[in-house]
Amino acid sequence: MSDSESKGVALVTGAAQGIGRGIALRLAADGFTVAVNDVSSNSPNLDTLVAEITRFGRKSSAHVADVSEAEQVEAMVAAVVAEHGGLDVMVANAGIAGPWRTLLVELSADEWDKVMNVNARGTFLCYKYAGLQMIKQGRGGRIIGAASIAAKKAIPAQGVYSASKFAVRGLTQAAAQEFGPHGVTVNAFAPGAVDTSMLVGGPTASPAQAADILDKMKKATPLNMVGTPEDIANLVSFLASKESGFITGQSISINGGMFFD
Repeated sequence: MSDSESKGVALVTGAAQGIGRGIALRLAADGFTVAVNDVSSNSPNLDTLVAEITRFGRKSSAHVADVSEAEQVEAMVAAVVAEHGGLDVMVANAGIAGPWRTLLVELSADEWDKVMNVNARGTFLCYKYAGLQMIKQGRGGRIIGAASIAAKKAIPAQGVYSASKFAVRGLTQAAAQEFGPHGVTVNAFAPGAVDTSMLVGGPTASPAQAADILDKMKKATPLNMVGTPEDIANLVSFLASKESGFITGQSISINGGMFFD
């Protein structure tokens, strides 16, 4: 597939690993030009991803930015537009889990702010600047955020993460109402357990701990399985497509039946 046949330009934040990486690769396979973002510490993985996307015959570019900083998000969107000619799909995927299994009474204000700044403020900034660009272009667009099963039912001892994802759900509904008249849909994906380092406690978790967590998560679903980044990317692929044009304001559960809406 040549670049002249591109379906449009997509930007995926938090794309250096896990779900974000899976989404970026799927959108490239779907025919999008894909710009990818992450923080500076993940630059090597981001560069590797760009190289992989170009093997699909698609254009790509890496954009290092902290999504919680307004000036950096505004500059990132501007850089994508300058390099690729516009923005049609924004996937505000970047997020952090915060302190693992920490009660609210044990959580510091700084820890609260860190999670909310990335997950809630960062998503708001991505929605804002993508929305402004799509409205300016006048051709509609797709904005997609990262909610969670924790946006539907709070997770015990993960209060700040749950609050941040409830915020994404509310923000998605508000943005859908504001951007809808401009032909821009706004939705979020709400995963359950997905086999990534975030699920199993990060890089400090031992192989035995990771295996135990995965086993417990599998048993919590009727399907006796956890998801993969590719499973989430399948949903995002649809939400980014023209076929999803009558869906907006939704945070769509994709959790193997762990939680029923």
